[in-house]
Amino acid sequence: MGNDMSDQDRRRRRRRRRIQVIIIYTAIAIGLAWFFESQATTTIIFVRHAEKAATPADDPGLSLAGQRRAAELARQLVDADVIRGVDVVYSTPLRRSKETAQAVADALDQPVNTYDVGDTEPILESILKKHKGKIILVVAHSNTLPVLMANLGASKRVPPIAEDEYDNIYVVSIPWFGKTKTIRLRYGEPYVPDDNPASQAP
Repeated sequence: MGNDMSDQDRRRRRRRRRIQVIIIYTAIAIGLAWFFESQATTTIIFVRHAEKAATPADDPGLSLAGQRRAAELARQLVDADVIRGVDVVYSTPLRRSKETAQAVADALDQPVNTYDVGDTEPILESILKKHKGKIILVVAHSNTLPVLMANLGASKRVPPIAEDEYDNIYVVSIPWFGKTKTIRLRYGEPYVPDDNPASQAP
């Protein structure tokens, strides 16, 4: 009788140990999955606003060419990620930037988040904190776009953007571990430089 009880006790203890081991391994697996998900690669897509209208001089919106380019940007980015597209859209408060960003935001049924054109470091800190692992579109200006990317540790050799150059898309990938990488793509009506040096215009 005593042996039968001890055998039963041993079997119960073994079952408890097996259950405990399963629980521990399950908890570890869930913890690792959460960790790697939270540390996923963040992708920021930078573009300059599309072509601006000639008037009003202080805060012009998009020209017809700019509207066409903004529509093409939306077409390109609505399926940037095969699952859901761009997650968040940011723009400066200037009309030409907001109208460029709005085309993408409307296609994705999202709001446009505005940021101060002069505060390049705070907005990047905010984006990386709030949207880790997401795909973010940032519409900027010719004179701030290289600064934004440089502040991320991306390429510091972004060439100057000419006054009539609007077709660049910069894709900056920021992994949780490893080197930040930058890819430059082109979209819409291509930029054709002339022989004269073009001045920069934001």
